[in-house]
Amino acid sequence: MSLMTAPRSVARRLPLETGVYRFRDGAGKVLYIGRARNLRRRVQSYWTNLGDRPQLAGMVRRIARIESVWCDSEHEAAWLERNLLEHSKPRWNLAEGGAEVAGYIRFDDGPSRPGLRFVHTVTAAAPHFGPYLGGLRIRQAISALHRVLPLPYTSAADGSAREFARLFGIGPADRETLVRTAMSVLERNVAAVTALRAELVRRRDRAATELRFEFAAKLQDEIAAFDWIVAEQKVSRLEPHEVDVYGWADRVLVRFQMEAGRVCRWTQRAASEQTARDRVAATPAHWRTFAQRNAELAATLLRDQKA
Repeated sequence: MSLMTAPRSVARRLPLETGVYRFRDGAGKVLYIGRARNLRRRVQSYWTNLGDRPQLAGMVRRIARIESVWCDSEHEAAWLERNLLEHSKPRWNLAEGGAEVAGYIRFDDGPSRPGLRFVHTVTAAAPHFGPYLGGLRIRQAISALHRVLPLPYTSAADGSAREFARLFGIGPADRETLVRTAMSVLERNVAAVTALRAELVRRRDRAATELRFEFAAKLQDEIAAFDWIVAEQKVSRLEPHEVDVYGWADRVLVRFQMEAGRVCRWTQRAASEQTARDRVAATPAHWRTFAQRNAELAATLLRDQKA
């Protein structure tokens, strides 16, 4: 099997899942880093239909090896791609990171303007959640949360806010309960997330039944944004964590390095089980499934490309 045909064949072994992929040339130099909702379909497209990417034809001729990370969500893949490109941008990538705006959700507990806000930076004055990618998605997710948990209408202020509060049947006395629920959702408590999403779906379906299709479509966009922010996402953190994550399979050691709360490096190399044992054992428990799965994927792809 030649270097030109091997990668195309190996692409068929990629999972039909979300993740990040990397192309290397025959000398091992990284040519390109990208992300995909469906890794196999996306990577195979480089040999079947470049579409609006004709400038990549020269790169495709140089591809000798494919590497890939199987992520737990599209949001995680988007962050991993961004982090890797900001750390080191290969020649064929046009931008250092994705086009999405990065931001946070801040909880404001002031008596006049309680609620959730989209912010670009973290301050010490209030609880923050994130980081998230996509300014529009973050705002839509906040709208979804406020739709079910109308925190802004627990204000003690007079005026229209109080009138709306009467319509919702809530007031300042309800704030603590709503805050507790909102915090649980943003902390990805499974029961809280499931309950809030079910209520959004119920309202969407009721709107569709009542032929309020524009409102149903708006709710569907909010549900998609809500799913985005509560999905598994560990490669970018609010806290400035420093950790090395290792997975090993079939003599291949995969390493993810987190610096200042961002996974900024992803490497893989040959290693014996003895060499890998202590590193894998030191990997935090919540990373182990991810690391092991990607070590197995790396070993499969490397073995096929040597065939």
